[in-house]
This record gives sequence, structure tokens and C-alpha cells, in this order.
Amino acid sequence: MKTSAKSIMLAAALGLGLAGAAQANDPLKIGFVYSSLIGDAGWTYQHDLGRLMLEETFGDQIETAYVESIDGGADAERVVRQFASQGYGLIFGTSFNHMNPVARVAAQFPDIAFEHATGYTQDTNLAIYHTRAYESRYLVGMVAGMMGDSMGVVASYPIPEVLRGINAMTLGALSVNPEFSTKVVWISSWFDPGLERTAADALLDQGVDVLAHFTDSPAVVQAAEDREKYVVALGDMAQYGENSHLTALVYNWAPYYVDRVQKVLDGTWETANTWEGISADMMTIAPYNDAVPQEVRDVVDAKMEEMRAGTFHPFQGPLLAQDGTVKVAEGELPDDGMLLSMDFYVGGVEGSLP
Repeated sequence: MKTSAKSIMLAAALGLGLAGAAQANDPLKIGFVYSSLIGDAGWTYQHDLGRLMLEETFGDQIETAYVESIDGGADAERVVRQFASQGYGLIFGTSFNHMNPVARVAAQFPDIAFEHATGYTQDTNLAIYHTRAYESRYLVGMVAGMMGDSMGVVASYPIPEVLRGINAMTLGALSVNPEFSTKVVWISSWFDPGLERTAADALLDQGVDVLAHFTDSPAVVQAAEDREKYVVALGDMAQYGENSHLTALVYNWAPYYVDRVQKVLDGTWETANTWEGISADMMTIAPYNDAVPQEVRDVVDAKMEEMRAGTFHPFQGPLLAQDGTVKVAEGELPDDGMLLSMDFYVGGVEGSLP
């Protein structure tokens, strides 16, 4: 675990009745809780790029700090409480596992603004924010479907966020390759390089053509590179897979973080439930590997533009669960409630949920 803070000078105090501990001539102190090491790729790395953009944008109006490798539970509550007790006026929990700890501390510090990524617990001083990552997952699934006939997924936890991603990748692949199939190995961790590698090797031993993952280390990409297979990654990890890394879903948290900090500084921060994707430039995909033919790129890029224009939804009907149950009727679009509570596999995914 590592803690880092940059001491800077001068800022505005929290508004909207969220006074925090800041005084009028002090910088706004902003704390980030990370579920894994920052590294140089992956989920936490992309959140930290947003934090760095805050420092570049606001300069001496703010001071940021982060704590790495906090998965959840008592450790997360301790870190969040420590930030709150030390006068931080805005605190971000960046992992699903931080939800309950952040909510508990937020209830005890009503004058501080809290934000939690990917959760569903909201309060007057606790906002939640998501990206529609399933859009980029659908696109990388299309790439996988045109570069192979099967995919092996190293998955973290069977929560709706992950199930949406598995299903979106499978649907994207099936849209271009009707014979495509997906295998899943669950490891109950967001970051465990050894376990990630073991799961990836097990999937490759079963003969899958392309790997994908919901974990934060480059272990799955390295497995694909070592075994001369392909991978679609979480975050641009091309440096770990010169030949294997086809593309990746990429998060862009910076615009959201800049907007929320500006609102605190302006005194206009309010709780919110934000869920945006490609159309708001909060999601995209990484540059293609040279191995990806131009015709594949053209098909995927065209689909991305349909998403940007709002003319295509990855889960538009007809959407069938693995058992044939109709989840979204033909011609219909899913509501966010169904997406946020997704608890099923679509057809094309093998096996059953744990």
C-alpha cells in the first residue's frame, strides 16, 4: 500500500452547504481510494490519469492524494475515514468494493462531498458515477469475433457491471461471427497477477482463440503474448503484448473529474447519478494492433459511430438470455434498471453463473 499527496496552495472552500474542513484560503483537498497499484495500464491507472488531469487543470487550487491497493471492507472504510478526518473536501472511491465503506463514512460526515464509481448507493452528499463500458466491450468483442472463433474471459466478480461486459463482448462477437463462443473463469479478485495468469493459461489450454479480462494487471495480456494468442484488454496494455494485444476498452475519467471538482470549487456540487459512454467521450477503444485488418477496423469504427449517434445499442432487442428467455423484445431498447441489475448470461456464453 502506498499513499501519495502533493501539497499545493490556495483554493475555494466547498459550497452548497458542504463546508468540509477547508478554509477560504486553503486548497481543496481531494482524496482517491484505488483498488490496486496504479502501474502503467489498467483500471486504476486510468483513474489516476484523471487525477493527474485535475492537477494540470486546477494547479494550486487543489491538493490531491491517493491510497493504492485498497480492495474494500475495513481497510477501505479506514482510508476513507482518514481522508474525511483530515479535512479532505471531496473523496472518490474508485472500485465497486468501496461502495459500502464510502456510504458508511459519508453518513457520518454530511459536510463532505463523496463520490463512488460503479456502485448504486446514493445520498445527499454521496454521488455515484459509471461509464457505459459495455459499449466499448461490444466493440472489442467484434474485433475478437473477426479474429477468432472463441474467447476466454478472466472475470473478477459476478456483479452486473462484469456480466454486462461479458455479454456485450459476446454479442459483439456473435454479430460478426455467429459460431462464436465464450468461456469464463471467475477468480474473485480485481487484482491478483498470479491467479489471473493461472486462469488465462487454463482458458488457453481449453483452446480459446482470444482472451479478455476484468482484472487490473497485465498478466492476461502477457499470457496471450507468451502463448501466441490474441487478447482484448482492459485499458491499453499494448506494451505487454506487442503481437497479441488487438485493442482494448479505454476509460476517460478526466472530463468527469474536472467537472465535479469545478462544481465543488464553484459551490454548485450536488449529488448525481452519472452514467455516460462513447457519446460523452468517457469510453473509447485503444489503437488497433497491426495484425487487425483494415476491413475489421472499418466495421468496428462504423459501429462506434452508430453508438456515438445514438442509433445503435449493444443490448437492443431481440435480446435473449442463455436459457432462451426474452430479456428485451425485438424493436425495443433496454431500460437502465435492467442493465444495472443484469444477472444472466446471453446465448453464446458457456457454463453457468457461480
